[in-house]
Amino acid sequence: MIQDAAAPRRLLLLRHGQTAWNLEHRIQGHTDVPLDDTGVVQAEKVAPVIAAMGPSLLRSSDLSRARVTAEKVAEAAGLEVEVDPRLREFDLGERAGLTHGEYAETNADEFAAFRTGRYDVVPGGESRAQLEARFVPALDEAVALLSPGQLGVVVAHGAALKVGLTAWLGWPPETVLTLQALGNCHWVLLEESEGAAGASPVRRLAAYNRHV
Repeated sequence: MIQDAAAPRRLLLLRHGQTAWNLEHRIQGHTDVPLDDTGVVQAEKVAPVIAAMGPSLLRSSDLSRARVTAEKVAEAAGLEVEVDPRLREFDLGERAGLTHGEYAETNADEFAAFRTGRYDVVPGGESRAQLEARFVPALDEAVALLSPGQLGVVVAHGAALKVGLTAWLGWPPETVLTLQALGNCHWVLLEESEGAAGASPVRRLAAYNRHV
């Protein structure tokens, strides 16, 4: 099939299915929490929907909640999952494992900053700049492997996806605060088109927080 050279390359960014810690509002970060039964069902339900879009590339965070979600998509789409640790969630250091209620009760001021996306206030936590330095190149690499008109799928984590996509689009950092939280197995669609001669590619947000 001849590709339309003017067609955009597209990236579908999918958040993983539900975990028990999601349900408990417990901070996960790099903790390798598996999908719960609901999360597995969510992944199985979204997989054929994404497969019907005809993706040609599938990459995932190495954390099991994302990787297992990606494996369900891979089975439906006939693809292999390429695991990329750069797609992990923010490292939330010493606060991983706390519920939001426990965090607010023990460190109210720090929790208030945490809720605005200041994850570097967490002892051992990762800053936005650190997240962008690993996550954005992973998105750049994925889209560079696509031909015009092709779709790539990236499976990752809620906070990392919100911050990563705003940085990839070149939006001001504060824009992330205007975006809803991504639901489990909800997705974002990004597009990259060729710019004018000598100009940078044009990047757009085509859909946000879509779900089955």
